[in-house]
Amino acid sequence: MTNNPSRTELGAFLKDRRCALTLRAMGLPDSGSRRRVKGLRREEVALLAAISTDYYARIEQGRTQASASVLNRIAQVLHLDTDQREYMYELADKSANGPRRPQQQKVQPQLRRLLDGLVNTPALVLGRRLDILAWNPLASALVTDFAKIPEKKRNYVRLVFTDPFMRTLYADWQHVARAAVAQLRMEAARDSTDMRLCGLVGELNIKDEDFRRWWGDHQISVSTIGTKVLRHPVAGDLTLHWDTVTSPADPDQQLVTLTADPGTPSHDGLRILASWAARTP
Repeated sequence: MTNNPSRTELGAFLKDRRCALTLRAMGLPDSGSRRRVKGLRREEVALLAAISTDYYARIEQGRTQASASVLNRIAQVLHLDTDQREYMYELADKSANGPRRPQQQKVQPQLRRLLDGLVNTPALVLGRRLDILAWNPLASALVTDFAKIPEKKRNYVRLVFTDPFMRTLYADWQHVARAAVAQLRMEAARDSTDMRLCGLVGELNIKDEDFRRWWGDHQISVSTIGTKVLRHPVAGDLTLHWDTVTSPADPDQQLVTLTADPGTPSHDGLRILASWAARTP
């Protein structure tokens, strides 16, 4: 019998998390002797979660659907944070209820109106898989000319890893890139059978060693606000705060805005960039 893809991913995630823990961190006796496995053994996780080793093994192997109470105990044993718990439950729910069928996304009219009204603020709309659905002129001036990217390739994570300019634009490219991978991980949990997402992951696994390593780390992130430091060739060094607004009509769409504190060089830099963009054909 073929394993459900979500169960397989859930098992891989749980294995990765238990391998990251130590006996000392779990309050278990550590004799100091060399162990054959990294981190906790399956039987140790099962003991702490008050389930049989066979049951836990079948969960990791994708051969059974765990109950909510069992998943909750496993989450406690593995010290999962809020994002990691959400990721685990997403995978478990999809394996129980089956995947959704993704449809072609178009930017929601409400988000389009907000986007068009943000003349002096870089903004874009991200959809499933972090696809770039829409943007305003200042976002293009800040990041890249999105219109020149074929629609099927217009994805934020792909852009971060395949456009050399991104590595110079972000002062801490590695942090930005790892966060993008962690967010894409959550997208994969929401629909493990999304062929476009699978294709994106496969493409970046082949093209980029960093992506391949970070994807294998199983790190998860669900961020809605943050700060990015950019080194822009026209606007100079910019410290920008990003915020998101989720569409009530389509929770899979988010308007992302980037703003600077008033009276700062970054605020002046955005005004310079807006003026430059207005003069550029």
